[in-house]
Amino acid sequence: MNLTNLCFHGIGEPERYLEPGEARYWVSRDAYESILDLVVGRPEVRISFDDGNRSDIAIGLPGLLERGLTATFFVLAGRFGKPGSLGRDDVAHLRAAGMGIGTHGMDHISWRGLTPSGVRRELMEARAQIASAAGTVVEEAALPRGQYDRTTLRHLRALGYRAVHTSDRTHAAPGAWLQPRFSVTATDDAASVSTLLIPQPLTKRVERRAAGLVKRLR
Repeated sequence: MNLTNLCFHGIGEPERYLEPGEARYWVSRDAYESILDLVVGRPEVRISFDDGNRSDIAIGLPGLLERGLTATFFVLAGRFGKPGSLGRDDVAHLRAAGMGIGTHGMDHISWRGLTPSGVRRELMEARAQIASAAGTVVEEAALPRGQYDRTTLRHLRALGYRAVHTSDRTHAAPGAWLQPRFSVTATDDAASVSTLLIPQPLTKRVERRAAGLVKRLR
């Protein structure tokens, strides 16, 4: 059974300045809740959140708990305590509520082409800060902007990350180290997301896998 990994970013009205192009990844509360209703009782669907927005705990967490669902929250250490973003206490609360905690890095920059100091800051220091806030070991990472190459993956493997989550818009194999996800966008609702739960045609699977292979080899 393949997995369908759904990734949310922001829900409702943003409480901070959005980066260029970021608005397309914010969904309405109604759309979010309708999508959660769709996936209740679907163990092959896994949910995650990127970027550490305040809406994760204000809207995201209550919606999950009301339906008995869990998710993994990939947070940004560099935004801790900033307006519109999660604080350290919020991360601890998410963990106490039974949610998984992963790293999205420090500054929401691409991990491609990181200098040695960038590797320390983005892949090591951010991880340590998030683990301290959550009170648990951080073993999973989500790639900022969905960007990676073989050097990025080599760093992450060397640092012992158990799973790395992409934005490659295809289904995932259970237990695979690289986990592609479908990002939910502002135009999505339960009807559009339901189409993602259907196995992709062979041609589409081949196309997506080839695109991922290009990223891994460059």
